[in-house]
Amino acid sequence: MRPLPANLPALDSAAGRKLFSEALLEGTLQGYFRLAQQFHTQSDPAFCGLGSLVCGLNALGIDPRRQWKGIWRWFSEELLDCCKSLDDVRRSGVTLDEVACLARCSAASVSVHRPPVDDVDAFRQHLRAATTTHDGPVLIANYSRRAVGQSGDGHFSPIAAYHASTDRALVLDTARFK
Repeated sequence: MRPLPANLPALDSAAGRKLFSEALLEGTLQGYFRLAQQFHTQSDPAFCGLGSLVCGLNALGIDPRRQWKGIWRWFSEELLDCCKSLDDVRRSGVTLDEVACLARCSAASVSVHRPPVDDVDAFRQHLRAATTTHDGPVLIANYSRRAVGQSGDGHFSPIAAYHASTDRALVLDTARFK
């Protein structure tokens, strides 16, 4: 596993635990609990969008309307094949629009937001909506790893908490190998 950049504290570090407890007290950690119960890490390097959707769809309690294994009706990456084949995802990943398509054909209500870079307040509103209620929306961010000092570039992961006083979000990174 690669270490996080120094300015990004890991959840299990002293700084991460402090931010976590403060966000809990602020009421902006409500989304964490259902996401943590359903957390799923991607099974393939190109499956970050699929792994994030599995986590989000299961956290929302959406029925996949078909069996996963045996009698179990549960989302897993192999069930997310309605908009793009898994082989194509393995080769080229997914775009934001393809993730939205996969979520919609899995019976999720979806809003895609592409704010201008200077519209940070709108993003903060989405963060608050996803982190201040236990049954609110799930926020899956599509972001550049390079922009936060990590290796790689385009990535998807669910956002589980917001720490308003430091303006930080808790990203549940689906790439366990990173």
